[in-house]
Amino acid sequence: MISIVAYKASWTNEFLEKGRMLRNFLGNLAPRIDHIGSTSVPGLSAKDVIDIQITVDRLSRNLESAMNPAVFQRLSNITRDHLPPGKNADAHKWQKWFFQPASVGRRVNVHVRLHGRANPRYAILFRDYLRAFPAIAQAYGRVKEVIVTNHPEQDMEAYYDLKDPVCDIINAGAEQWAVATNWQAGPSDC
Repeated sequence: MISIVAYKASWTNEFLEKGRMLRNFLGNLAPRIDHIGSTSVPGLSAKDVIDIQITVDRLSRNLESAMNPAVFQRLSNITRDHLPPGKNADAHKWQKWFFQPASVGRRVNVHVRLHGRANPRYAILFRDYLRAFPAIAQAYGRVKEVIVTNHPEQDMEAYYDLKDPVCDIINAGAEQWAVATNWQAGPSDC
């Protein structure tokens, strides 16, 4: 069952702990390690799962080995992100590797994406847009709460089937904001 909880100030420090550990594992293999997803947006309700994006130049065995399989395991059934409308021709630009902790403990999703592709930009732009517009972030949080409240028996796939189109609508506004403000991703979070 999916649960949405009120924002926790501790999420930032929990990300930093995991992000620094990943930085130690990966070193120069990871040009960027960023806190993404709803737990990265102050005031936004979320699933109590820390989402981390690692941006790399290559998806390689060296990278997978450096992730320390005793700590993070790759889920081979997740190989790309949701494709926003109109992006089907560019499906390869949405490729990723997905890792989760190998043992029970703090829930963390690690999304490893390729530098210069559409999906790492989507995640960081989405985050920065919600940070810049708290009212939009609150509306997005409310959508997630309503999905879970009205469909408590749903599985993760159904949750994302309902949530992803909302993210695409928000991201369309974020893209317009990016052009208007000449937005660029800031420095890596770790």
